[in-house]
Amino acid sequence: MAGRIRDEDVSHIRHSSHIDDVVGDYVQLKNAGGGQKKGLCPFHDEKSPSFHVTPSKGFYHCFGCQTGGDVISFVMKIEHMSFTEAVERLADRMNYQLTYEDGPTRTGGSDRKRLLEANRLAALFYQEQLQQPGPAQVGREFLQSRGFDKDAAARFGVGYAPDEWDALSKLLKARGFTDAELELAGLTKEGQRGYIDRFRNRLVWPIHEISGDVVGFGARRLSEADTGPKYLNTPETPIYKKSALLYGLEIAKKEIAKKRQVVVVEGYTDVMAAHLAGIETAVATCGTAFGDEHIRILRRLLMDDDAFRGEVIFTFDGDAAGQKAALRAFDDDQKFVSQTFVAVEERGLDPCDLRIKDGDAAVRDLIARRVPLFEFAIKSKLKLFNLATAEGRVSALKECAPLIMKIRDKALRPEYVRALSGWIGIDIELVREAVGRNTRESASGARTNVEKNSPTYLLEREVVKSILQFSDLSTTWRELAADDFSDESLRAVFALINERPQALSDLTELMRELEPDSAALITELTVEPLRSAEATESFVVSLIARVREVSLTRKIAELKSTLLRLDPESAEYGPTFSELIALEALRRSLHEKGLGEALL
Repeated sequence: MAGRIRDEDVSHIRHSSHIDDVVGDYVQLKNAGGGQKKGLCPFHDEKSPSFHVTPSKGFYHCFGCQTGGDVISFVMKIEHMSFTEAVERLADRMNYQLTYEDGPTRTGGSDRKRLLEANRLAALFYQEQLQQPGPAQVGREFLQSRGFDKDAAARFGVGYAPDEWDALSKLLKARGFTDAELELAGLTKEGQRGYIDRFRNRLVWPIHEISGDVVGFGARRLSEADTGPKYLNTPETPIYKKSALLYGLEIAKKEIAKKRQVVVVEGYTDVMAAHLAGIETAVATCGTAFGDEHIRILRRLLMDDDAFRGEVIFTFDGDAAGQKAALRAFDDDQKFVSQTFVAVEERGLDPCDLRIKDGDAAVRDLIARRVPLFEFAIKSKLKLFNLATAEGRVSALKECAPLIMKIRDKALRPEYVRALSGWIGIDIELVREAVGRNTRESASGARTNVEKNSPTYLLEREVVKSILQFSDLSTTWRELAADDFSDESLRAVFALINERPQALSDLTELMRELEPDSAALITELTVEPLRSAEATESFVVSLIARVREVSLTRKIAELKSTLLRLDPESAEYGPTFSELIALEALRRSLHEKGLGEALL
């Protein structure tokens, strides 16, 4: 068993792993000025990007959920890894060999890494088996019947699980894996006479996480004699979380970010058909319903905020189940800023069947003919009522008015009021009244957020930020004292920096010695953009001068209060008055260098 990773190796990994590249595998980042990048936080839902990355310092921080840290802590949090596993993951990423104290030099050895390696080898095994003569022919014939040739199968890594009890497990055990590891990876299960392969005589699709690692499989039965489910997926494992996985995302993510569009289809073959037809933004869920975790993943890739709007297109069958799925998607729409659409083929064909029947162009046309999700959801509801009767029309209005009220874009609501009036055949004023009634009933749920926005606090915060980010621009910050800061948390951070200025060149070392709250604040201030578009020496100097001026103003006020309480004939009065005069003179000189009233 390997020991502790050497500190020198950890330091090398931390400083050599470009945090914007690592974060960029999960979040679409855009330049925010001042050497900053920003995107939608991967750790909580938000409408506007508050997740900032500072590549030059190697830190990230979200100003929404207050999560922050360095590149190692980011990997730990987003992949649910231990410290050692995260360092090993980053080492693998840069092909760096780690050295362990009291252990050999190697590139890792965590449970997660073992599980990923077992899945990688399994994927290769299945792919090789698909090309073998004999039993695998049934798998190749199925693919051909669905319009996929050998190259298509290779492009998506499709494989075949042999109709044998332990073909895969024998191979992997010969590679050094244990029964316990293979069961934990979801590749085997315990049978009546020991462990057996989970997938047998099935066509197999590898499922990747967004970074590209194989974490599980989806397998389709090929024989009617197989009494198992039509599709069998890897069970939940330490690396396979179906609610957080989308099939095809690792190959679609770049096009999703580039085109600001994602097409959500229902199955593995639909993803293949869409991509081969030119819809390279298609993804599918992995044996589960489209949910909140999937939405969070896609929003990060779409940069789904109020300023940048993309498209989320759902494809559903035209049957009752498809309509039910569309109505669920309507509720999910409120979690997107991007516009949501539905693409339904009139004959009820899914993208794979449509490609077989009418070709690639038909699949592209299906996506091009998408209709707004609001329209589809409302019309699906209307089909449940007999609009030829007064009772049916009134019931339909009661059912559909809340849907219009749910539309996030308030500018669209009047348009759908008019449309619903025509679809039902009811006077527009009655529809408007019904929608307005629902809107008023929901208004009581509004909330407000109060932020810490004291002008003095903002000024002091700006100074500490400038010291952390641009301490080389000016040395005048050394003229400050801790008691120049009125905010307790900022005062504590400054005191630490002032005591150990050499730590500014490597904040990680300093943060190890701090309480979590202080360390988090340093991370936050390191990535938060300055309020000036450009950091210059004169800007930093003026900030520092202004803090000193404000601090002197507080001290002058205190001295004046003291003088009012002192007897002019007392021994303390003269020295106190002289100190007041000196401070007044110093404040005037600082005001000339400061920002005046710009920040206060």
